[in-house]
Amino acid sequence: MTGAAAQPEGELAPYASQFADVALSNVTRPYPYAPMHLLAGPEDLVPPRSHHPAFYGSYDWHSSVHMHWLLVRLLRRCRDRVDHERVTEVLDAHLTPAHLAAEAAYLRAHPSFERPYGWAWLLALTAECRALGGPPGERWAAALAPAAETADVLLRGWLERATYPVRHGTHTNSAFALALALDSAAAAGRPALTEPVTGALLRWFADDHDAPAHWEPSGQDFLSPALSEAEAMSRVLPGAEFADWLARFLPGTDHGAPRALLTPPTVSDPADPQIGHLIGLSLSRAAAQRRIAAALPADDLRGAALRSAAGRHLAAGLPRAISGDFTADHWLASFAALALDGPPATASGVRTARHRTADVPFEGDAVD
Repeated sequence: MTGAAAQPEGELAPYASQFADVALSNVTRPYPYAPMHLLAGPEDLVPPRSHHPAFYGSYDWHSSVHMHWLLVRLLRRCRDRVDHERVTEVLDAHLTPAHLAAEAAYLRAHPSFERPYGWAWLLALTAECRALGGPPGERWAAALAPAAETADVLLRGWLERATYPVRHGTHTNSAFALALALDSAAAAGRPALTEPVTGALLRWFADDHDAPAHWEPSGQDFLSPALSEAEAMSRVLPGAEFADWLARFLPGTDHGAPRALLTPPTVSDPADPQIGHLIGLSLSRAAAQRRIAAALPADDLRGAALRSAAGRHLAAGLPRAISGDFTADHWLASFAALALDGPPATASGVRTARHRTADVPFEGDAVD
């Protein structure tokens, strides 16, 4: 495996140094930590690092995984803007074969742990390492391979049993996780996962219509149920077919989506861990809006409205992505990177036309 070809830095570059600093601080910070570990007995009262030698920091397991993803993304996209020696040192210390074998063993022993959100981020991290290439990317990807295989097996098993999707706007949202897994599967070395994930998305969502978007947002959403679903379907339906599906799913508007989905949420208390989720909602909505707009035909007027809304959401969310408050800083920069730089690379290390949402310009909305 060789390193991916150099790519333009894009919109992520101005934030790269700050994002790298906060990610390095987070993934090496063991406390505070919110374990999601079932205590079967007093012997289970051990420090988080005992169970998670790679992903012990950044407040919780999934945030640690996607903050590692962020560090690798920054190495790949903005190497000259970050302390790449320090980033490599930390990743070398965490992403070792022994540490990742322990993480994989934990996942196998606790098969509903972090389902499906953490699994998808683990696949995205593996994909990013493989896309980075070179000696660092190759050794991290090799170390991650058993954990990625475990996530693959667990995800397939869950999809065989899951009759219904989870539609709310937090970690268990099915559409967001499956879309992230679909973007990452081939590049993570798990190409056979594409078919069951695509099948689940079509089975669950192809017939959806009249989404209750006027109910959004809920008070602790960091994902939009409607936009997450629409973004996921943009991956599996051809352009014209997706445009028709979107008209049924979000009918009766020429604005790209109901206005409730185009207006950034009000965040009354950014330091509150749950209300603060709404900062992430602005960022995840921006990523979804840009992706959906890019999937629509070029002459579809909904695209311009969605790109404009993405600009407003980025303007609302980016200034709060790094606040100095750990309740927000342990996770938001990853979602800012998704909004600014698009989804994970494909297996070749280059995004396809449908994946190039980061190249879509804003329409008159400043983000600084």
